[in-house]
Amino acid sequence: MAAQRDLYDILGVARSASDDEIKQAYRALARKHHPDVVRDGNKAQAEAHFKEINAAYQVLSDAQKRAYYDRYGTVRGDGAPHPGGFGGEGIGDIFDLFFGGAGGRRRSGPAAGADLRYDVEITFEDVLKGREHEITFTRLAQCTACRGTGSASAQAPATCPDCRGTGAVRSMRQTPLGAFMTQSTCAKCGGEGRVIANPCKTCKGSGRREAYQQVKVNVPRGVEEGTRIRYQGLGEAGERGGAYGDLYVFIAIKPHDVFEREGADLLCDTAISFTQAALGSKLELEALDGTATIDIPAGTQSGSRFRIGGRGFPRSRGAGRGDLLVDVHVQTPKKLTRKQRDLLEEFALAGGEELEQKGFFKRVKEAFGGE
Repeated sequence: MAAQRDLYDILGVARSASDDEIKQAYRALARKHHPDVVRDGNKAQAEAHFKEINAAYQVLSDAQKRAYYDRYGTVRGDGAPHPGGFGGEGIGDIFDLFFGGAGGRRRSGPAAGADLRYDVEITFEDVLKGREHEITFTRLAQCTACRGTGSASAQAPATCPDCRGTGAVRSMRQTPLGAFMTQSTCAKCGGEGRVIANPCKTCKGSGRREAYQQVKVNVPRGVEEGTRIRYQGLGEAGERGGAYGDLYVFIAIKPHDVFEREGADLLCDTAISFTQAALGSKLELEALDGTATIDIPAGTQSGSRFRIGGRGFPRSRGAGRGDLLVDVHVQTPKKLTRKQRDLLEEFALAGGEELEQKGFFKRVKEAFGGE
């Protein structure tokens, strides 16, 4: 039994190729090796090669089939292409290659409305306490004049005279390969197969019109950046009685002037003096939920981190709150009084430190008895 060729080699792409690269390679090969295009050579061989190209594309254009093939080096039994060489997406791509679009078909019913997105920016305080945020936006809602039917009267939609209710129209088209019968979506009825004889004047037959909508968004405590909250049925209405889409509210968190976030923990920096670091002290700072106190032990080094438990954000998953993490930095004074300098020099000498050496002329002067 002959070994099967590698699917990536058949399409001439690398294993790391993107979906677009795979599709472009497939289109180029399909144009070149289509049996009706190949004039010279063995017709049966051309058909076999074309089926091989199409079969490779059927696997590599499907994320699940491709993942299975990459892992096991074979095609799963239920994922194998149709023996005829045309499956699912393949026939649509072939139609695109030669006719510029796939065949039209009648819709099974009114299309659902579009989903909407709304971005809400909140503060650190909102994350800590939670918040009810009211938003107002415009959307396409069902027309109240015709109740979403698109008709100005109670008369039901009539069969489209152009497509006779099929939702598609056919036409003969001449191509370099010969005459082909093409099928496209009916422009008069939009593929629905029905038309409204007396359209509603308010919505012009669409069954929907622009309206304002107010929604109260409940921002939960501990919410994270990029959280998406779904409100079913608060998107746009579909045409002529189509179902409503959904509203998706995305949460963005405004940066804080003092604190940073790391999961449920809060981080901040603060400065302490040399004496506070050396002798120890109590440090008070303003957290998001009030005053917090830190015991600074004697001998604290610059860059030390202190943790105050339970003073961070509420945990979005699980009970309790995160911690407040405080990084302290010893601040060096830029100017000293004479007394402060003398005391520091005395401190340095007591610790065995060598201070700045005296200048050459000052030492000569002292050697000859000068003051």
